[in-house]
Amino acid sequence: MLDNLIEDKDFAKIMQKNIENLIIMLFEKDQNFGILCQIEHISFEPLLPRSISSEFRPMTLFFLAGYTFETASIVDDTIVFEAGFGSENFGSVVSIPLLSIVQIIVDETPLLINLASYKKEIKSIKKEVDSGGIETSMSSFLSNPENSKFLKK
Repeated sequence: MLDNLIEDKDFAKIMQKNIENLIIMLFEKDQNFGILCQIEHISFEPLLPRSISSEFRPMTLFFLAGYTFETASIVDDTIVFEAGFGSENFGSVVSIPLLSIVQIIVDETPLLINLASYKKEIKSIKKEVDSGGIETSMSSFLSNPENSKFLKK
C-alpha cells in the first residue's frame, strides 16, 4: 500500500510543491539549509573531475550557505546553485530536481522528509511518436482494405 502511494504521480506533485514552497520560504528568510539528495539525479556543469565525483555517496548532503546560498534559485522543477568542490575548489553549477531531494535540514534537524519516488521524465517520448507514429499510423490505415476508398488515385 505504501509503495503505491510513494510512486503515485499526484503524491509526487504534492511533495514537489511542498519542497519548492519550503525552499522559497528559506530563501526569503535568508536561512541557510542543507539538502540530502540522490546523487544519481544531479547534474554538474562543468562536469566534476572523476577524483571529486567518485567521493560522492548515493545520498549526498549539500549545505547551502555563503556564496552557494546567494547563487541558489529554483528554475522550473530544479534547484540550481554554484558550488566549489575538492581542495582545488573546482567550480560547478549544480542542478538538482526537487523530487530527488530526500530531506531539507536546518541546524541538523530535518524540516522536510520526501518519500515520493523520483522518476525522471523522459522527454524523448514525443520525438518517438512524431517520427515513428505517422508511419505506424499510415501502415495501420493502409492495412484495412476498406480504407482504400479514402486514397487519391
